[in-house]
Formats: sequence, structure tokens, C-alpha cells
Amino acid sequence: MDANTIAKIEKHLKRTFGNPHIQLKPRPKQKDSAEVEVAGEFIGVIFQDEDEDGSFMFEMAILAEDLD
Repeated sequence: MDANTIAKIEKHLKRTFGNPHIQLKPRPKQKDSAEVEVAGEFIGVIFQDEDEDGSFMFEMAILAEDLD
């Protein structure tokens, strides 16, 4: 993902979730995705959607220990 695309997605996520602390960081070895962080904590990955050009998928794992 290029810097322009990352900035657009980051702006969308901040607006959608009402959280100014969301930040996207490029993944050096993966050109089709970026890491998503909230206040410096990794929460998931954004991937380019293979089926729909210009669309993206957000994947976030929720671990059992996080639910306690």
C-alpha cells in the first residue's frame, strides 16, 4: 500500500470508530497490507480486497485472555 492509500484508510477508520488514536503502519515485507494500531498497540491488519479493486478488508483477532 502506498502512503496515500494508507492515509485515506486511516482517516476513514478514525472517523468511523470516533478514535483519533488509530494509526496505520506499512508492513515492510507485505505490499498489500498495513498494520492497524490504537495508541501504539497492534489491533489488526488491513488487506487489499482481492475480489473488489479499491476495497479493503480489516482483520482483528480477539483473544480469550482479552475478554477477562
